[in-house]
Amino acid sequence: MGMWKFGPTLMASDRQLAFSARASIILKGINVSFTLDPELTRRYLGVLAVGARQPSFQALRELVAAHLTHIPFENISKLYNRKHHGLTSLTPINLYLEGIEHSHFGGTCYSNNFHFYTLLASLGYDVKLCGADMTNPDVHLVIIATVNDRRYLVDVGYGAPFLEPLPRDLDSDYVVMLGRDSYVLRPQDLSGRSRLEMFRDGQPKHGYLVKPAPRRIEEFAGVIANSFMPTATFLNAPLLVRFYPGRSVTIHNLALVESQGNESTIRQMHNRSELIAMIVEHFNMPQRIVEDVVSELGELQDVWT
Repeated sequence: MGMWKFGPTLMASDRQLAFSARASIILKGINVSFTLDPELTRRYLGVLAVGARQPSFQALRELVAAHLTHIPFENISKLYNRKHHGLTSLTPINLYLEGIEHSHFGGTCYSNNFHFYTLLASLGYDVKLCGADMTNPDVHLVIIATVNDRRYLVDVGYGAPFLEPLPRDLDSDYVVMLGRDSYVLRPQDLSGRSRLEMFRDGQPKHGYLVKPAPRRIEEFAGVIANSFMPTATFLNAPLLVRFYPGRSVTIHNLALVESQGNESTIRQMHNRSELIAMIVEHFNMPQRIVEDVVSELGELQDVWT
């Protein structure tokens, strides 16, 4: 996998942000409006350390890379917000941004992808939410963006190194690799669906099937609510992934995995005290929060099964 380059940080003017004040998208005949005022848009972009620009493929690449390198995939916030805010649904945008700013939180697929989708829509991008099937239907949420008449898969909520939009108009497999993991996006099938397969050490490990029909976030309310059930995987298995250009740090249960190039090093932790220390060290989350959350974990599960 090559190294990623980032453009310079840009200053956002009120004129540039004006078009982000209201974005309206037609989904299956239903008008779904998003209202991000200039201050909220500026706040989100500030978290990403990028400025507002007119939609383009290069600007989209910058936004995607910034999101993945500034906002981790993690479920510590999910556990914390469930316990302390009674949250059993999608994290509201203000709580989402507050968690990033003050606790170095991020989110899982629903919050990371949905909020990024609203940001892109507010910046004027042609985007739609789509469901993706894993073992069960519609348990993953992705974004499809259209730029210059080309459609791209955008997924900042899978804990995968998709630091740029993935093209969907493929004639052959599109492969992304980092460390021991590789991700293969297959050409669309006759129904326009895209299959993404994850391999670990050369063996099939996980994946999903993207369905291109536009969806409303309300259609995922039941799936999101189920993800807060006491037996849900992400309430019983810590998974944190942070990306940097060309490398990543992952904590899954009691394993710390650091990947760079085509190499991964794995360190096994012995207990939850070590787990807490590694989360604090590598993800810079407040220790009191991490201790509080880890104490709530049940029997650790494998999120990839």
